[in-house]
This record gives sequence, structure tokens and C-alpha cells, in this order.
Amino acid sequence: MDALLARGHSPFVIDNFCLGSRQNLPSDVPVFEVDIRDSAKLSHVFDEVKPHGVCHQAAQVSVSRSMREPIFDAEVNILGLLNVLEQSARVGAQRVVFASSGGVLYGDVSTPATEDFPKRPISPYGISKWVGEQYLEYYTRERGLQGVALRYSNVYGPRQNPHGEAGVVAIFCKAMLAGEVVTINGDGRYVRDYVYGPDVASANVKALEIPLNQSFDAINIGTGIGIDVNEVAEKLAGLVQLELRNQGSSLQIPHWRHGVPRLGDLRSNLISPIRASHLLGWKPEMSFDEGLRETVSRFGLKSV
Repeated sequence: MDALLARGHSPFVIDNFCLGSRQNLPSDVPVFEVDIRDSAKLSHVFDEVKPHGVCHQAAQVSVSRSMREPIFDAEVNILGLLNVLEQSARVGAQRVVFASSGGVLYGDVSTPATEDFPKRPISPYGISKWVGEQYLEYYTRERGLQGVALRYSNVYGPRQNPHGEAGVVAIFCKAMLAGEVVTINGDGRYVRDYVYGPDVASANVKALEIPLNQSFDAINIGTGIGIDVNEVAEKLAGLVQLELRNQGSSLQIPHWRHGVPRLGDLRSNLISPIRASHLLGWKPEMSFDEGLRETVSRFGLKSV
């Protein structure tokens, strides 16, 4: 939202606020509290706003929940997306940018996957994101839309929701600041590519604005750098302990424990950002260590 406003756009928001927070939104941005699965209410919003472009971020984001509830995952991530695409085409929107997932599409990879790697999603969440890309391409081919699927790696940052099962950095940060024991799933040797939220926002703005050479494209948004969950916990513990000390707190962070492995978790996933550099002029600006410091600082302010 901040990135769109900085570029002079006039954004609006559709959200059911099951995960999002109104506090993250500027007060002067129009907000419609609507679930994307409700086609009738969604239609009314599109009739009122008639957007030139649509940035589709709404999703069921938990891999493990998708394993437990594949029908719910499909209702949100496939049928919900279809509602958005249908309304976008109906009112004449020019372009849809879709939040896909490089973090699940390529399966287990130990070197940064490029966009032409074989697609091997193993969870309903991954399958729904892959199906979503196919539907987006269909709408660009048959209904006159332009479409860009941005395949995110693991997004983290200051405004991430620390509740639920998705977003390990936010979950660990909130728990450590409260002096709670963090639980790492399995042995913690799950390698991920972490990309900072504001960098992802920048990629979305570029994907909305740049001229396209074709009606549909899919682009990785990540860093190509792998870090395992144990290392994330170690880095966060040091930063959170420093933050607590700066707040004058004597709270000591308890050591984390290891729990059972989580259903659907890949061992290693990395994606290459080279194509994003060529097509969007985008590259990740924030290093992981710097991003963690900023995230801890912002979460620390909430805990004061």
C-alpha cells in the first residue's frame, strides 16, 4: 500500500480481515470488508471502483492447513481467485498481478530454481497456486487481461501476522519478546529463501507498471540465498535479547525446543531472482540480517 501511494496511485483494499489488520492501512484509503469467495459482494465493489489494475494478495497461506483442509484451500485460493479474475475482466481492468509461490511450486531444490524448473508442488497449497497461474494465463488469453504471476519465496517483515502457522519470523519474534518457548518443527534443518516484505511490495508495483512483452508472465521474487530455521531462531534470539535489554527488561529468552515435523514442509527451497532483474529491474535490497533487525525493532515497539 505504501509503495503504491508513493508512486501516485489511488489504491483501494478488499479484505475480510481474517488475517490482515486495518491498523496497517492508511486511514484515507477506501476499504471494502468483503470475502473474495462472495461473488455477489465482490461484484458490487468492482462496479463501484472499476479498477485499472488489480494486485491479488488474498490467500489461504498455510501449507499445513491445506494438507488438513484441501477443500477450504481450494475454495479460497482457486475459487476466490476465479471470482477476482472474472470481475477484473468484466469491468475492463488492464492487468492482474497474482501472488503465486516460488516457495512451493518447484518442490525440493538445493540450488536456486529458475522459472523454467519443473513444477512439483506436493501440498494442496502448492497445487492451488500452480492452478491459479494456469487460470490467470487463461484469462489473459481468452478475456483480454494482462497477467503477472509473482512467485514469492518466504516473505517476512515488520507487519507480518504472528498468529497461525505461516510466517516463522513473525511467530518466533512475538514469542521470544514475550519470553515464551519457541517450537521449531522437526529438526529445524529446513532451508528457505527469505525475502523482505517491502522488497516484495516494490516488485508488485513494478509488475503493475512495466510494459509487458507478452500478455502473461511468471517471475520469481526471492533472493536465492538459503537459511535454515535453526539459524533463523539463533539470529532472532540474539536480536530479541538485545531489544529487551534496550527496553530495560531483564527477561531472558528460553531456549527453543523441537517439535514434530510439519506436514507438507519441503527440506530445501531456493529461487533465482535473475529474471526479475531482467524484466522488472527488481532486486532484493534488504539483507536478511538487516531485515531481521528491522522486524525485531518494529515488533519490539508493540511489546513496550
